[in-house]
Amino acid sequence: MNTPHSDHTHTAPTSRTVSVGSAGERLDYLDLPVREVSDGADLREYTTETRAGEIIRPIKSNVTGQLEDWKLVTFTIDDPENPKNWSKLYKWYCTMVVAFTCFVVAFASSVITADLTGPAEDFGVSREVSLVVVTVFVVGFGIGPMVFAPMSEMLGRRPIYAVTLFIAVIFVIPCAVSKNIGTLIVCRMIDGIAFSAPMTLVGGTLADLWRNEERGVPMAAFSAAPFIGPAIGPLAGGFLADNCGWRWLYWLQLILSFVAWVLITFTVPETYAPILLKRRATKLRKTENDPQFTTETELDPRPLGQKLRVFLFRPFQLLFLEPIVLFIAIYMSVLYGLLYMFFVAYPIVYQAGKGWSASSTGLMFIPLAIGVLMSAACAPFVNKNYLKISEQYGGKPPAEKRLIPMMWSCWLIPVGLFIFAWTSYPGVHWFGPCIAGWPVGFGFIFLYNSANNYLVDTYQHQAASALAAKTFLRSMWGASTVLFTEQMYERLGYQWASSLLAFIALACCAIPYVFYFKGEAIRRFSRYAFSDDEEKGTKA
Repeated sequence: MNTPHSDHTHTAPTSRTVSVGSAGERLDYLDLPVREVSDGADLREYTTETRAGEIIRPIKSNVTGQLEDWKLVTFTIDDPENPKNWSKLYKWYCTMVVAFTCFVVAFASSVITADLTGPAEDFGVSREVSLVVVTVFVVGFGIGPMVFAPMSEMLGRRPIYAVTLFIAVIFVIPCAVSKNIGTLIVCRMIDGIAFSAPMTLVGGTLADLWRNEERGVPMAAFSAAPFIGPAIGPLAGGFLADNCGWRWLYWLQLILSFVAWVLITFTVPETYAPILLKRRATKLRKTENDPQFTTETELDPRPLGQKLRVFLFRPFQLLFLEPIVLFIAIYMSVLYGLLYMFFVAYPIVYQAGKGWSASSTGLMFIPLAIGVLMSAACAPFVNKNYLKISEQYGGKPPAEKRLIPMMWSCWLIPVGLFIFAWTSYPGVHWFGPCIAGWPVGFGFIFLYNSANNYLVDTYQHQAASALAAKTFLRSMWGASTVLFTEQMYERLGYQWASSLLAFIALACCAIPYVFYFKGEAIRRFSRYAFSDDEEKGTKA
């Protein structure tokens, strides 16, 4: 079909609440193909259920030069093909499958830290070289989303899940049977890139399934998965490595990732509304013999190359030109690096300092996991509090209100680190550094959720690029931290090495406070964010 260029002067929604769906819900920019359409796009197609299943939109054709009525295909009212109308039981099943997949990916990133000396001894390399296996995996976490996020908008979520997880499963096998360190490093790099796709897409999948007012508890379940995985990894890995050897750490990954691949590929259907509506439009054009049935993504005249340039370069533009993105990304990088430092610091304190085994050391991650679960349980209550604040502002709260949970939970990280630091003497009881994981785990989810929500509310239709920028920077930093953690603890000592991390986390506590009080002024002068003055200007 012909793709007409629109000569309309409409702009894509820019204020936080300018466009609502049939149920009055706020536009969710992670659930819409904002990067896939031009500024003249009418996004109501993806947020509104209509009786006729279509919205008539007159557009000037670039072929005839005349106004033509194009029929934008929508879901009908209570449409059973709309994922938001599926039964709650089935939506919860899909949520648990994608959350399990997310857990498996996070588990795979950390489980091998339980035994890094095994590969070093088998392959005759230093411990530092064996740590590169962890580093390249996390580097893949930063590279993959830059490609897979835009691909999912073009092809749908299900093909990306199925293909990338299958590749990940295949490349776990050569890791388990590797004969040299080179094979292990290369295959872990490929696994890191492939495994990053589910971590990138899960948030969007939940946005596909749940309406805004329903999303609190499902998002809490998902939020816990990326942090429970790294906490359980060293725990399970320690016992497995002590009793079966380091190769079984990879065989366990293979089993779990294969189960996740089967579940998500064969039991979770496509959930991305633009792809579902595009399929429906294609079918209607054939069955009704009417070429006017279409979707906004098909009407976009921009060539694929131009879209890809936006997808790939916009995250870096936001990262280096937007102070909000830069400093939030730095803060999240510090936290992510801290998480991976723990995988090295715990064995230093317990195995080198106290002479413990890997399995006993793994047990010390339990308070970290408990903290994560407790904070996930509190997340729905935090969401309810935000909804009350939103009502006070007539449904249009400033983006900075998202920072309130971050402003009080940020102090938990340095508190936990200082406890870990000054109870890490070899002669001090094991309970001290063990319990230090609880405030750190409890603070993680509040900080990550607040940061993500703040970026989404601040950048709206640029939200996917802003989150990609944050993910890229945090992964690069998290990957590098494991390479120098051991040397840092050797030179500074257990106490001052952990204290240095605590002081850095303490300095980062200023970031949410600065943006809470000055964020609106920063947004006003931003090229990509929207302040209240700009919103008023677009309405004028």
